[in-house]
Amino acid sequence: MNKVILHGRLVKDPDIRYTTTGKCVASFTVAVNRQFAREGEPKADYIPCVAWEKLAQLIADNMVKGKEILVEGRMQVRSYDAQDGSKRYVTEVILSGMDFCGSKGDRGNAPAGNTGGFAGEPVDDYSIPF
Repeated sequence: MNKVILHGRLVKDPDIRYTTTGKCVASFTVAVNRQFAREGEPKADYIPCVAWEKLAQLIADNMVKGKEILVEGRMQVRSYDAQDGSKRYVTEVILSGMDFCGSKGDRGNAPAGNTGGFAGEPVDDYSIPF
């Protein structure tokens, strides 16, 4: 099974492009804090992500540098030949879904009514029927 779930913040604004057939592609990097970092080690990992079509457009319209995001997808490794003749490898997460995180004010211009996957007022645990 190849499944990746990441929670972090965008390092910079998403790079939005369109293919020759008109499909939207969003490329961006998510900074994910390491839970346990040793002295001298980086405290975060920077993971490249790619979204396609409707998901890419949603990200383009709503996400900017510093916004908190939860992404789900699959890890993909691809290779290409560089101009100098060397072979280069790229590892990235291809998104199948995402969710907004953080407070409403933190989401900036996120669509009205989107509450990051939750709807309505919070309820206490004792009023849930299961």
